[in-house]
Amino acid sequence: MRRAIELSHKCPPSQTAFSVGAVIVDADGNEISNGYSRENDPHVHAEESALIKLPADDPRLVGATIYSTLEPCTERKSRPFPCTELILHSRISRVVIAWEEPAVFVKDCTGVETLRSAGITVSELPALRSEAQVVNRHLPGM
Repeated sequence: MRRAIELSHKCPPSQTAFSVGAVIVDADGNEISNGYSRENDPHVHAEESALIKLPADDPRLVGATIYSTLEPCTERKSRPFPCTELILHSRISRVVIAWEEPAVFVKDCTGVETLRSAGITVSELPALRSEAQVVNRHLPGM
């Protein structure tokens, strides 16, 4: 998670979106991809950025874990699929977040519930919440 937090500090600033970092590790704990919000496109999300760097059929995704500094989104206006859906299609089996998405831009994000309902293990690391939130302190309601 600390690597994901480090990546979140690379995000170009935005007044209308969270700065998020994401790291994907294989079943053995080796980093296989990473990404951050607005990394190569003003609308790309961290989880999406990490996932698009790997082939969709990459066998390392089976049993992989994605670490994201924020709960994966369940609503997108700029893309056809939210990050929660991208994760569901990826075959990743575990998601670790630093904090759940507050109602700043989306009234009721249900990423954690959606992922768990699909059988994906979701863990939150409250001890790293404040550290992950630092890059978003400029946003209204934070």
